[in-house]
Amino acid sequence: MLIGKQSDIRPAEITPESVYRQRRRFLQQAGFATGGLLLASGCTADEDELELRRLAVSRGSPFSTDEEPNAFEDIISYNNFYEFGLGKRDPARLSGKFHPRPWTVTVDGEAERTGTFDLDDFIRGQPIEERVYRLRCVEAWSMVVPWNGIPLAALLKPFKPTSRAKYVAFETVMRPEEMPGQRRGLLDFPYVEGLTIAEAMHPLTILALGIYGVELPNQNGAPLRLVVPWKYGFKSIKSIVRISFTEQQPPTTWSLAAPREYGFYANVNPEVDHPRWSQARERRIGGGLFNEKIPTRMFNGYAEQVASLYAGMDLRKNF
Repeated sequence: MLIGKQSDIRPAEITPESVYRQRRRFLQQAGFATGGLLLASGCTADEDELELRRLAVSRGSPFSTDEEPNAFEDIISYNNFYEFGLGKRDPARLSGKFHPRPWTVTVDGEAERTGTFDLDDFIRGQPIEERVYRLRCVEAWSMVVPWNGIPLAALLKPFKPTSRAKYVAFETVMRPEEMPGQRRGLLDFPYVEGLTIAEAMHPLTILALGIYGVELPNQNGAPLRLVVPWKYGFKSIKSIVRISFTEQQPPTTWSLAAPREYGFYANVNPEVDHPRWSQARERRIGGGLFNEKIPTRMFNGYAEQVASLYAGMDLRKNF
């Protein structure tokens, strides 16, 4: 599923915005036709370099937006990943010592089949798709990201969840020796998240393995993260090591930390403000010098596909 070899292209040679803005040109100049990509995830280009291997990706998904994706450089350099620090640049700067391989995923709970699986075995036989999705952060900024992943439903159905499985819970790896933010008590780690079983099985929901045709950089949630495009970004948990089928609604990190501010559902809703700021508009990263704000759409623009999941629900109470 993952192929590639070390490239002799330096990061500085593949980051001009003019290259990233034209994906075909970017892929050619980054050497993806013949190999992988070297990305500096540490403090300097000479330390803690990670080889990002090329992914075998099928393109042209009907679920993709036709909006222009953000530059690769935007996506890898502006992140929330508190396991590495509070600043937007901290994940790229401080994640160089994190090792995303080898990796295992444990599946347990209300299912006929459970166990712990090597990541390659977990995804074996599943084609990786490109999904160009809008990403809306609860902090009122946004991006458009060309994720490479697998529909979550395709990965979960073989485990045969029982009728008692009403929710799906997720847990991030706990490695304080590699993730300095976990040593600082910024949140109650390990990070946990959850979806209803209907949300988890929705065709828009994916587990992402890469961006722009290469495996995920550490700062973006390597090697496996959830992507739920109609919800605020904090729902898309990173570096997943456990997936559990549960009968009861699972706890989620931000709901535990600040229940008045972050609900379980966290659907993008421009009509429901955060207690400390408006959610009516968003700042598109990479949108120019002043990042002019644009209107936020209900369910981040995916209302036609997902609104039925919440029919009859009070979205102000179930925020």
